[in-house]
Amino acid sequence: MMMQNKVAVAVMGALLLAAGLMPASAGAQTAANQTYPTKPIRLIVAFPPGGSTDIIARLVAQKLGEKLGQQVIVDNRGGAGGTLGTEIAAKAAPDGHTLTMGTTSTHVIAPAAYAKVNYDPVKDFEPITLVASTPYLLVLHPGVKANNLKEFVALAKSQPGKLNYASAGTGSTTQLAMEMLNRAAGMDIVHIPYNGNGPAGAAALGGQVQALFGSMPAVLPHAQAGRLRAIAVGTSKRSPAMPNVPTVAESGYPGFEVSLWLGFFAPKGTPKPVLTRLQTELTAIANSPDMGAQFEKNGASSLTNTPAQMTALMKTELDKYGKVIKAAGIVLK
Repeated sequence: MMMQNKVAVAVMGALLLAAGLMPASAGAQTAANQTYPTKPIRLIVAFPPGGSTDIIARLVAQKLGEKLGQQVIVDNRGGAGGTLGTEIAAKAAPDGHTLTMGTTSTHVIAPAAYAKVNYDPVKDFEPITLVASTPYLLVLHPGVKANNLKEFVALAKSQPGKLNYASAGTGSTTQLAMEMLNRAAGMDIVHIPYNGNGPAGAAALGGQVQALFGSMPAVLPHAQAGRLRAIAVGTSKRSPAMPNVPTVAESGYPGFEVSLWLGFFAPKGTPKPVLTRLQTELTAIANSPDMGAQFEKNGASSLTNTPAQMTALMKTELDKYGKVIKAAGIVLK
């Protein structure tokens, strides 16, 4: 019955177009809306499984597949701070069947930190909508003798260059968050880069590093279970997921603010009707009470916007983080 309805709509559109009662552009849009998607959709996640981007991507992918009537397959392509997978997404066929979960890391940090990336975050992508944002949570291995940020700073200052911290990779937001705190607090903590939030979290759990300023979905379960000790949140307000953990700002460093946003992008040139359909469905998914509850359970919050607002956000943050990267002397090849 559904197929018969689609055929009827398509035939009616063709008749109206032939009779001059429908503009050609409207006919093309009707056809695109009726036929998309024609096969499973590939959602490229430019980080390994188990990290924050992967967690949020899989939650949304399942619902998006239900909305579109086609499976949305998560394809993890980690490496080089998210640039490898993002480059693959940029060069994919612009037909709406390849999307990517872009983040602060892939569309702001990496282009500012690497001497060269083989994609332009603004020119090579069609922004669709953000779906979520998440704070960064500073966690310690339980063996570290510090119960709050003040004690951790004092410990680090008493042993300059002796403590170390993990990140999801050189030039990642997890590194920049800690480097911002290093400079604000006058600490000297050694950076140990890993290939994604999952491996970085494993290093903190195993005691290979003392600290991690990780994205909350990746570290929240470990903090809640006591396997890692949460001592500060990077956003200006406390997280509902861990209301008893103070912010960095209220712990003595006013103005400190760092968070991760996550959104959907398509390759440049993807048809407008396809983008509109995706924006409609993704916005509804992200703003649904069910998804909001799942996000909150993972320490994230629903956040949607328009393609124009996404572009403006990227441009603003490219300038903001570009200054931090320059000050930290980070240049990646």
